[in-house]
Amino acid sequence: MEEETIVEKFVSKLKPREGTEVGHIYLPKEFIGKEVVVVPKDVFSKHELLPQGNGFKLLLKRHRSLCKLIEREHSTKMFSIVTETWNPVTGCLHHCRYCWARRLAETKLKNSKRYSNGFAPRLNKGEFSKRFKGGVVFVSDMGDLFGEFIPDEWIELVLKHVKKFPNTFFLFLTKNPLRYHDFDFPENAILGATIETDDNEVYAGISKAPKPSERIKAMMELDWDAKFVSVEPILDFSLRFWEKIERINPLMVYIGYDNYGHKLPEPTLDRTLSLVKKLRDDGFLVLRKTIRRAWHEK
Repeated sequence: MEEETIVEKFVSKLKPREGTEVGHIYLPKEFIGKEVVVVPKDVFSKHELLPQGNGFKLLLKRHRSLCKLIEREHSTKMFSIVTETWNPVTGCLHHCRYCWARRLAETKLKNSKRYSNGFAPRLNKGEFSKRFKGGVVFVSDMGDLFGEFIPDEWIELVLKHVKKFPNTFFLFLTKNPLRYHDFDFPENAILGATIETDDNEVYAGISKAPKPSERIKAMMELDWDAKFVSVEPILDFSLRFWEKIERINPLMVYIGYDNYGHKLPEPTLDRTLSLVKKLRDDGFLVLRKTIRRAWHEK
């Protein structure tokens, strides 16, 4: 389990009193022994939440549930908070050099009906009979649901099904977050973007996906409470990368190195650890994945 406490994880950007530490909250003694929920003022105001209102209860339920999931020490999923995956749409045309999903589809799964045409985008109609009973569902981990090559109608079908299960979180991840702006999401959606770097030149030749700068801008402008950023596989980045991530204001950030020996343009371990520390010091929840020395370091 990470060293921060649950309260420290979800209290972001607090301005501590002089001489105190970030992450600590000082309350009147009458609160001792009582369960206390800290809600940022801008979030409270935005939703016009009242302690006795349904909106407040929903916010409380969302954050408490996510806290429990984040604390899971062991997970075989791509992200530690994920409890299961669901692939109503598979396939991708971004052709990322490091894509494990394409490699899997074109090797071990190549004889299956779903991947008989390789990693071409495909709507899997049989998946819409699936029912969900809580947890966090990673939607389309074997593709990019919001790539420009996916028809609007497919996405609408997915969101229609998601809206049937308000007590389950649905985690979306894309390299084309600008398309998030085109759809109506339910409140139980977590909208994520893969942003391996903020340097377009470093990213050149890695993928046909939108440039990192375009993804960063789209996520900054996305008006959504539950956003997250996946910096994986991490690529070399500028000195201001941390600042751009903070401006996105994500609920959580995952950071990790490539696991498959692609010899990507990686930052040194010291630079990566400095990025993690900077984000954590500023109150952001950073979850470390594969953290190691860059392949070119001695």
